[in-house]
Amino acid sequence: MSKLNIIESKILEGKQIDRMLAYWNFKDYKIVFTNGCFDILHKGHLDFLARASDLGDVMVVGLNTDRSVRAIKGPGRPMLDENSRRMLLASLSFVTAVILFDEETPVELIRQVQPDILVKGSDYSLEEIVGREIVTEMGGEVFTLDIVKGYSSSTIIDSLK
Repeated sequence: MSKLNIIESKILEGKQIDRMLAYWNFKDYKIVFTNGCFDILHKGHLDFLARASDLGDVMVVGLNTDRSVRAIKGPGRPMLDENSRRMLLASLSFVTAVILFDEETPVELIRQVQPDILVKGSDYSLEEIVGREIVTEMGGEVFTLDIVKGYSSSTIIDSLK
């Protein structure tokens, strides 16, 4: 399998998601989940995702579609289209799977994935984390990880303008 095929195989859609979830659960892998827009991938994202992936066996990233990014961030966003953003995320060795979601929050995707661990950056309080109740009711854990100061897609975009 070519390296490009390996990257593309990490992008899950439709029935692929359920097949991979069944396999990971059969293997008793600890599934870690996070989500975001990841508009311009930067050092802060890499640091966060690498540390989040250390918490389990499988790192699943829920990625906002272009439409949902516009709904959250405004009409000028995203800077990179969803296909580019998911390919970039899937190319990271510590990311196991990337799944697009079109809603403003990933609550339905979290219900589907049923992760053992839900992770967000420390710019969120535990109470603000969408899906927290779903994960904790299943016996999972919710964590916040410190973020690298001085890095954000918005800051990078503003400096380019």
